Amino acid sequence: MTRAGEASCIMSIQKRPDLELEEGSPEYAVVHAIVETRQRLRITQSELAKRTGIDQGDISKLERGTRNPSLKLLKRLANGLGMELKIDFVPISKDSAISSMELEDDYFTVEESR
Repeated sequence: MTRAGEASCIMSIQKRPDLELEEGSPEYAVVHAIVETRQRLRITQSELAKRTGIDQGDISKLERGTRNPSLKLLKRLANGLGMELKIDFVPISKDSAISSMELEDDYFTVEESR
């Protein structure tokens, strides 16, 4: 499902006891992807706050899983991390009926371009 060079929220997620989210949930994956990317870039929450215009306290709450980000906030975070936001809608199973739509691929992708 993922392609080389793309950051994805669908990944092997290590246990983070400081998160107040259910491990394996989509929310957990989003938070984990943000934290992992920020740490890989070796930037602090304060630096990310400067890059995005988002309050450092709000970034902290998001990373702890106590705040649900809006799509607009996720776009700003992705931009501040030098990333492109990508959201995948994946069928629960191939047998799932989705109205009268026929599945042309194994998944649908919504991509936000800059």
